[in-house]
Amino acid sequence: MWLINKHADALLFGIPFALFAGMLVLLEVGRRAGNRRLAEDPEGAKERLGAVEGAIFGLLGLLIAFTFSGAAARFDKRREMVVAEANQLGDAWARLDALPKAAQPAIRDGMRRYLESRLETYRRMPDMEAVKEELRRSEKIQDEVWKAAVAACELPDGQRVTMLVLPALDTAFDWTLVRTASSMHHPPPIIWIMLLALAFASALVAGYGMSGGRKRNLAYMVGFAAAMSVAVYTILDIEFPRVGLVRVDAVDQLLKDVLERMK
Repeated sequence: MWLINKHADALLFGIPFALFAGMLVLLEVGRRAGNRRLAEDPEGAKERLGAVEGAIFGLLGLLIAFTFSGAAARFDKRREMVVAEANQLGDAWARLDALPKAAQPAIRDGMRRYLESRLETYRRMPDMEAVKEELRRSEKIQDEVWKAAVAACELPDGQRVTMLVLPALDTAFDWTLVRTASSMHHPPPIIWIMLLALAFASALVAGYGMSGGRKRNLAYMVGFAAAMSVAVYTILDIEFPRVGLVRVDAVDQLLKDVLERMK
């Protein structure tokens, strides 16, 4: 999964293109194989071909539906997490008012730097090396804020608000791990391998079924390969919403709004 996230931008466009080209080749291979078989055995060349086609195309459709549904569900979950993180950070910021006045400036400055670091983390995706570097910075700032908040709660004027401030900060900081883990949550590689293998197999079977004519049906071949490639691209685009056309960047505006309130 780390490798997939690291090269998500290349895979998003490379896989559909390779699928399109490979399916065109296999459609032609299947058509020629069918023509040879027809020349050798005209009556039995396509015997029981319908059962094979039905099984392969049925399994392919099921797998496409499964991966698309999973990608859409994860996309919605990621958007919900942005809203939840923004709410928690806003709530924690508001509760800092209960701390002693002298302790507030340092903690508030740390919260601003923390949120800026979180936004920078999302901007750096899908470059996972850069993301990990920024996460380390976020964790360092988080530790500074936490220690300052604990020290403030130990002051005579702060002890009474300990249970009001610290749980809110703890919940807000928990989203660092939750959202990072969510961004790297994708189907196992075997699912993608199966999807591509079935797409190639369907092209071979479809090409075999097209045999018998003198000329190849280019419109059918290109249309079939293009439809499958677009379907796979759409799934990948939703699966990696920081790379392609379908993005969650707009939802990050909620975090930017919270940052504006902190200034």
